[in-house]
Parts: sequence; C-alpha cells; structure tokens
Amino acid sequence: MQSSKLPSGLPAPDGASAAHSRAVAAFLAKAVQAAPDGFLPFEQWMHLALYAPGLGYYAAGSTKFGGELPVGDFTTAPELSPVFGQALARQAAQVMQACESNQILEFGAGSGALAASLIPALRDLGLEPSYCILDVSADLRVRQQTRLNEIHADVTWLDALPTSFRGCVLANEVLDAMPATLFQWDDEGRLMEVGVRLHDASSADFELALRPAAMDLQKAVAARMPPLPGYRSEINVQAEAWIRQMGQWLERGAALLIDYGFPQAEYYHPQRAEGTLMCHFRHHAHGEPLIYPGLQDITAHVDFTAMADAALDGGLDVLGYTSQARFLMNAGLPDLLMRASAMDRSQAATLAAAQKLLSEAEMGELFKVLAIGRDVDMPLLGFARGDRRNRL
Repeated sequence: MQSSKLPSGLPAPDGASAAHSRAVAAFLAKAVQAAPDGFLPFEQWMHLALYAPGLGYYAAGSTKFGGELPVGDFTTAPELSPVFGQALARQAAQVMQACESNQILEFGAGSGALAASLIPALRDLGLEPSYCILDVSADLRVRQQTRLNEIHADVTWLDALPTSFRGCVLANEVLDAMPATLFQWDDEGRLMEVGVRLHDASSADFELALRPAAMDLQKAVAARMPPLPGYRSEINVQAEAWIRQMGQWLERGAALLIDYGFPQAEYYHPQRAEGTLMCHFRHHAHGEPLIYPGLQDITAHVDFTAMADAALDGGLDVLGYTSQARFLMNAGLPDLLMRASAMDRSQAATLAAAQKLLSEAEMGELFKVLAIGRDVDMPLLGFARGDRRNRL
C-alpha cells in the first residue's frame, strides 16, 4: 500500500507545531519498529497519535476547538451556540428527575462549552447539578476549569470511571475519537487487517500495510457484512467495550451519546467502499491519517447498531435513537431560539448556528443521538417524535 500524501490545500503547521510533530513521528517510528514484524495495528497507531502522554493530539497543548480560522481544527455543536446545551439540559433534567439524582457525568468535555451552557440552563429549570467531567487531556482540563469558574459551578474532575453512578451521562463527539480497527478485503476476498509500517527503516516515513486478519476480527466483521473485495472500513472494538462497561457502573439513569454515524446497514453499505476514517487539521477535513502526527484529529464514524448491541450486552436498555435535528426540535429548540433572539442582539448569529445544528446538509442528519440506560421508565423527551430504534 502507498504512503499517505499531503492533501491539496492543507495548510502547513507553524515552526513549533512542526517540531512537535517530528517528535511525535520519531516516537511512533520506534513503536512501529518494536511491533512484531514491524507492523503496528492501526488501532494502536491511532491510540498513540491521539493519546500518547505529552505527545498525542489530545494529550499535548495544541488548540483543538475553535469556530473561526485559524483557531482550532474543528468546531463542535456546543461551541456553535449555547442553545445546543440549553436544549440538552431539558432532556438531562428529565433524566435527573426520573432517577432522583442531581448528578451529571460528561466525558470528553472539550473546551467546556457544553457544561458552560448546560449548567445555567439547569439552574433556570430549578436544578443545581453536581457536575463531573472525565477528560484524558490535561490541557483541556485546565481550559475547562478556567471557563467553568466563571459560572461558579460545582464541578469535579475525575481521573477514572466511577464505581457506581446515578444520573445523566453525556458524551458529545466522544465515540468517534476512540481508536478504531481498520480492515480490508483483498482482491481474492480474504479479510486483512490494516496497520502501519515504516516505508524507510532509517526515517519516520510511514505507510499503511495489510496482514491477514486474526480470527476474532474475522468473526466480528462477518457478523456485520459480507465479503466485498477491495472494500475498506472500520470496527470500533474499544467503543463497544466502553459501552458494555457502562452497564457495570451506571446504577440508574441514562447516557446521551451524540456523534456522527449511521445504523449498521448504512455504515457498511457497498457504496461506502473507503470507510469513514476522517482527519481534521485547521478546519480542513481529509483522509490521510499518517501525516502531521500529533497535530491532527483522527476519527471514524459511529456504528450505532453496534453501540446499541453493546448496551444490551451490558445489561442496559436502549431508550431512544434519532437524528440530532429531531432530538433538538423535540427538546424545545424552537422555543429556545425565540428566547435567544429576543434577548440577544446577535440574532443573525444565533439563527446561523441553529441552521448548522438542524440542517440535513450540515449537522442535523449526519449527527445522531443514542440514549441508553437503566431503570428510566418514562419516555424521553428528545425522542418523542421520530424515534428510529427500529432502524438499528
């Protein structure tokens, strides 16, 4: 397989960033050299490129989130407008009241934008949340603390999963950043695992490579789709394990998982022959995961059928599944927009953000919301209309 090439139009990193990327590349080159037969499974490459202490994209100090160029690499829904968090607060409040708990646990809180809008919105609803954040990024934790100090919130930062939890769990764009396994069928229909090798042993020149897939990967893929020679895609074993593990510590409550993805039949559609792997650098999206190590985000879309199955395997219930647009509309976004427009002079900016959140051409359809939980008996507000659980 060929080495990755720099996509056309991708900006060059500044001097300090380039130096950091060279250090990350040297670290990754040693990891590839140390791997059996010099083949590092892509899942391990992605983990190190994103999370290696002091080096990985989420473990080092680069600016990741931002709405305006040249700041950040991508923009998440909570950063577009506070109305996203305000709508989510209405659903969180229902879950909290259903399980008689004021606790919220957010995974991967990013810049803190979601908590900064959601906590005041819960206060407006008469709830003072006990808010916990679990984030692997030390620099993002500092950024979150600075931002949330301004609203005098009761926030605790966790270093590990809780042993038990009652309340509402939030994970916005978390599953897509969990390291994925890449697979591909060769021209003879044999399933191969995709990994990374050194193109030149004397330098950090990386290339994607193939080797026969282990039996457990063969079984996992066979359960999802038939062989298609030349077809490449992903399976996220780590994300599924994380969901199953939630069944061990979520005593009562619901988790709202918001991410871009599809049900399994769409995820592994024959026309999606190159998979869903995507990288982001300075608001440019491309499909070359081996360039700019440590400087760019690497993601894969979410197979929501697999996540729902993992929840059931973990003893949890699947409480709802719909598009982000439908979820936000059910949660009262139109009313929130009217209030925001009446109070905020930047009405045009609020409406533009809402357009991105709701539009099928933007985030409205690509992003989905999956609710899983335990001992939550009432129908959830965000799935009152347009629940798509029958498509999973």
